[in-house]
Amino acid sequence: MNHHEFLITLNVPPSLEEAVVDCLLTFESEHGFSSLPVSAHDHRNEGLSLAEQVTGRQRKIRFQMYIDKNDLSALLEKLKADFSGAGIHYWVMPVIENGLI
Repeated sequence: MNHHEFLITLNVPPSLEEAVVDCLLTFESEHGFSSLPVSAHDHRNEGLSLAEQVTGRQRKIRFQMYIDKNDLSALLEKLKADFSGAGIHYWVMPVIENGLI
């Protein structure tokens, strides 16, 4: 199967929310992107506040955006250059189907 569109998901520290919004707006596709607050759970306690260590969760902002195959590597390069060492967790998945119902 030849995939031409991908879904990129980013879990971002809340302090970087506006900067990531600005970055994603430069790559915005016809679908736009979504953001929502999430709780990240990880066995590593690096960078967690005492409250986060006790509850076992850390607040993050999740961004999801459909992106064309031709723009994916440019977006990843920009994110890596602009946010190196920021602790942003990301993953990319091929989109099999999408549409409006």
